Amino acid sequence: MAKRVLVVDDEKLIVKGIRFSLEQDGMEVDCAYDGEEALEKAKSNTYDIILLDVMLPKLTGFEVCQQIREFSNVPVVMLTAKGDDMDKILGLDYGADDYITKPFNILEVKARLKAIMRRTVPKENKEDKTVMLESGDMHLNREDRQVYIAGKEINLTSKEFEVLELLMSNPGKVYSRENLLKSVWGADYPGDVRTVDVHVRRLREKIEGNPSEPKYVQTKWGTGYYFKA
Repeated sequence: MAKRVLVVDDEKLIVKGIRFSLEQDGMEVDCAYDGEEALEKAKSNTYDIILLDVMLPKLTGFEVCQQIREFSNVPVVMLTAKGDDMDKILGLDYGADDYITKPFNILEVKARLKAIMRRTVPKENKEDKTVMLESGDMHLNREDRQVYIAGKEINLTSKEFEVLELLMSNPGKVYSRENLLKSVWGADYPGDVRTVDVHVRRLREKIEGNPSEPKYVQTKWGTGYYFKA
């Protein structure tokens, strides 16, 4: 089945170029040119991934991403014309999964999108992995990519889910920020370990009763993070 992508940018020539290139690879592409249109399409349709520009009319890309996270875990990749690190971290802080800085190489864009979609599609062959992970009142369903605490579903982004899944699969094992970055984002990810810290902080805000005194995702000072069963 063809992958369905939503491309959002107010520069129509950029959208046209991305759309043409993705369609050449057999993907179905929808387009939006402002934040409100992007949000409406995200609500009305099911996408495998969204490519979202930061600077948009009506609603910014950050606002769109934040609102999408209220109802969907679809992977979101931000496009930013700025090289400022704070913009990139801010994008991740609003629930984005990755970012690409303009000007970009379309081959890099396609490679990053495909890599994220490969990692977020549930695998048919689960080998010997247990579908359901449980710890106390937390239940993680690998197949449906859902997390419940005390019966309440917790809305995680794809990367937050993958971080939690990795840690929860290996309780007590300490992962360095570098290992988490490589395992979840891939060896070719151009970002740095601050990406891991942002996602762990956001994850704790969602799953911990008191994020400053976490029950599940613990910090091993000077080393990394681990899951306390």
